[in-house]
Amino acid sequence: MYLHYSAISDVGRVRRENQDSGYAGPWLLTVCDGVGGAVRGDLASSTAVQALRKLDQQPDEDVVGQVAGAIHRADDRIAELVEEDPDLNGTSTTATVALFDGTRFAVGHIGDSRAYLLRRGQLRQLTHDHTFVQSLIDEGRITEEQSRTHPHRNLILKALDGVRHEEPDLFEFPAEPGDRVLVCSDGACGTLTDDRIAALLADGTPDFAAVELVRASLEAGSTDNVTCVVGEVSEEPPGDELVPLLVGAAADLPRRAPLGGGVAGAVGGLFRGHRSGDTGEIPPVPGDAPAGAFAADPIDHETARYAPRPPRRYAALRRVLAAAVVLGLAWVVLAAGWSWSQQQFYVAEQDGKVAIFRGVDASLPGISLSHPYELTDVDLDRLSDIDAEAVREGLEAGSLDEARATVDNYAARQDVG
Repeated sequence: MYLHYSAISDVGRVRRENQDSGYAGPWLLTVCDGVGGAVRGDLASSTAVQALRKLDQQPDEDVVGQVAGAIHRADDRIAELVEEDPDLNGTSTTATVALFDGTRFAVGHIGDSRAYLLRRGQLRQLTHDHTFVQSLIDEGRITEEQSRTHPHRNLILKALDGVRHEEPDLFEFPAEPGDRVLVCSDGACGTLTDDRIAALLADGTPDFAAVELVRASLEAGSTDNVTCVVGEVSEEPPGDELVPLLVGAAADLPRRAPLGGGVAGAVGGLFRGHRSGDTGEIPPVPGDAPAGAFAADPIDHETARYAPRPPRRYAALRRVLAAAVVLGLAWVVLAAGWSWSQQQFYVAEQDGKVAIFRGVDASLPGISLSHPYELTDVDLDRLSDIDAEAVREGLEAGSLDEARATVDNYAARQDVG
């Protein structure tokens, strides 16, 4: 079987730049949605797609293994970018990959982009979102409908960032003639219902379906970039004019082979059979989002999507303050211990005499925990061997008065001796 395909990406009506990247080819459908705002989510997504597009050749038997390896290589490439430029720390991207081998699809997924399968009129979501709201849905705390307007609906828990090296979800499924596979960014699936996606995905050619999915997402109020990649399984080979396609931040190839060697032929042949020939892309505009489900939400979702962040300001100062707090607590503990020790007394030998010591009858390497407090005139030589040995070993006293009473007792024995 063969794969007929189409792809389109639109910056949307609010964003100033497109951080989505997509690719469609004879063997591969993939979408990466960059995260990171000021730290170049567009660079992360385009870097990942450029690595993943190397899968677009006839796979070997281990289709799932090839997908896993490509995703890990994309993550490694992002790690190299961050190592080369520390200012990129915090950038990341989702990745959803569908690799076709003529009889089956292998899918790799991380993040909140999605893959769907439309088979005999029935739509099935193939991937599982790695998002905070999806975890709430899984726990039964909110519904799918409530998740569309949840204030943290854009917070993702896993992505390719070159740091955490998260493991993607991996699986495969058999293909059938007539199957349609949609891989899209959350700008589409976060706005359109499953019923709406199914209706649009089933309509017309893959070109027509991709355009209508993007258009419908924007008309429904999506404030994000929107990318849709559509593949249709067919027993008929595609025409020679169908060539691989990069879209969004990674775009650098024409959709159709130029007619007569000119670029105009490629542009003019862009979505054949569609009623208007393009997406009706609206230039990005500043200001508030259009009226709709997201308009009342003041959160800038692009700056609140994924846990890794740009390096925080004053990080060195924070470390110094933290160390100062730890040292301060340690000093308080030591001071309290020293104060307690100076309220303790015991009797022991000092220069052949019985003496009263203040502190604890112990020591640490290089540190004495006691010192002579009162030196008496009681000579150890005038005490019995048993009493002298007891004094040399040290005699604890509950207080200074108790220590003095012990000394008086030995003084009396000395006199008797």
